[in-house]
Amino acid sequence: MKDDDNMNSDTKEIQNPLGTAPVGKLMMKFAIPSIIGMLVSAMYNMIDQLFIGRYVGILGNGATNIAFPFTTACMAVALLFGIGGASYFNLTLGMGNTKKPSYIAGNSLTMLVGFGVLISAVTLLFMTPLLQLFGSSDDILPYAKDYVFVSAFGFPFLILTTGGGHLIRADGSPKMTMTCNITGAVINIILDALFVIGFGWGMKGAALATVIGQFISAMIVIIYCINFKTVKLELKHLIPDLKIVKRISEIGIASCFNQLAIALVQIILNNSLKHYGALSVYGDSEPIACAGIIMKVNMIVFSIVIGLAQGTQPIESFNYGARNFKRVKDAYIIALKCGLLLSIIAFICFQIFPKQILSVFGKGTDTYFEFGVKFFRIFLFFTWLNCIQPITATFFTSIGKSFKGMFLSLTRQIIFLIPLAVIFPIFFGVFGVMYAAPVSDVAAFVITVSFVVKQMREMKKLEGYLTGSFLLETNIKRLLVFYPILYLTLVFEWCENRCDMPRVKLIVGTIIGVLFFVSVLGNIMCIRAWREHWRYLTHNL
Repeated sequence: MKDDDNMNSDTKEIQNPLGTAPVGKLMMKFAIPSIIGMLVSAMYNMIDQLFIGRYVGILGNGATNIAFPFTTACMAVALLFGIGGASYFNLTLGMGNTKKPSYIAGNSLTMLVGFGVLISAVTLLFMTPLLQLFGSSDDILPYAKDYVFVSAFGFPFLILTTGGGHLIRADGSPKMTMTCNITGAVINIILDALFVIGFGWGMKGAALATVIGQFISAMIVIIYCINFKTVKLELKHLIPDLKIVKRISEIGIASCFNQLAIALVQIILNNSLKHYGALSVYGDSEPIACAGIIMKVNMIVFSIVIGLAQGTQPIESFNYGARNFKRVKDAYIIALKCGLLLSIIAFICFQIFPKQILSVFGKGTDTYFEFGVKFFRIFLFFTWLNCIQPITATFFTSIGKSFKGMFLSLTRQIIFLIPLAVIFPIFFGVFGVMYAAPVSDVAAFVITVSFVVKQMREMKKLEGYLTGSFLLETNIKRLLVFYPILYLTLVFEWCENRCDMPRVKLIVGTIIGVLFFVSVLGNIMCIRAWREHWRYLTHNL
């Protein structure tokens, strides 16, 4: 019976399209719904920003920017247990285990809901001090409080929708993830128009429209999770298991840290813009409003890049678990090429049409547009390099190397941008905030490239061991080094025994000694190669 179970497991693994279908088609299947889902998630904030900017004003835009770290914190938790659970889910399936994925999915869902309720409660209890910590000015604070008070009730639904969408995608239903997000976004747009324009509810109306859209999306996620395709989810699978939660967290920590880093950067930028903006002609509110709009516009581009990266996650995780390294590399390279193309197009738009983009979000003063145009062109100057970092961080997370993924997630935001955003304004005033970003982008790019080049070399080497090319190389060394030299040694020894001239015997004896030494060296080379082969197999398989 056990043999039959193993055969069935192997059959399922072979038949799984993640391991057999063309990588390009799989990328289309998983990346496009993922991109649409990420775009829709980003559009939640963009839609509110559009209605608020046109019908509430600049201070309303500033309020959504101040409130943005709350949303980012929710996304951090969603990605921690969503991407972590999805990657672990696919890695386990790729290894042929059909029982453990149910517990992985169940534990992920429990953590998503639990942390959503926790963040909502903390936000409601400490709203005012948190908003002040996030850089709110006195003018913006009332608008921010109205918006966050209502939004906080939707945090559990936002987290469940985002994190659960990754699990649904890992289950092989990327279109359902897209449906969840699109449904919520469409409802949000309709209700935004009704509540903000029709009823005149302002900030509270925009927030309420968002919460209702998130609630509908979360209900769709719950209904799907009751009927998973590849596994059967039961109540016992929802009970937290410390070992499973720990492993999920280890895998998802890179994506989580990336979002937390974005939130921390947003807080520091807001405070720097508030402080140094007050010392300039722009004031303490206009720079915050401008930066908020520009960061959200860039988030649209970034969401597409992250969607590409997330689209590779099931492919990379499954095939790395199945030791099919060529497919892993193909998925990564396709995502990288698409990300670079998109980022270059975005860079051109940001440099040529900054004022036109700002105008979409409402009217403003001359100083407002002056600052916004400069912020667009300087802060996002190297946006075309930014795509490499999230794609590579997701790549390392997908193959189970969460520490490297986490480190790469921290490079731009934490290691470079935050210190520079604090130091540069001391010398350059409010413009120092802008100069910090391009310097950080270049530094993070260099580190990311060095990491991925090393990893590709390791996979190529390991792939050679697994395909047997290493054994062929070792045998060739034996044939070309050891055996011919041993043959020559015997020939020279035969000549020495039949020679009566002492000088000739000395020369021939010396040659024999050298050849014997070389033959021993050849054997040592083969032994070392075998030891290296064994070390790679034991440490990487």
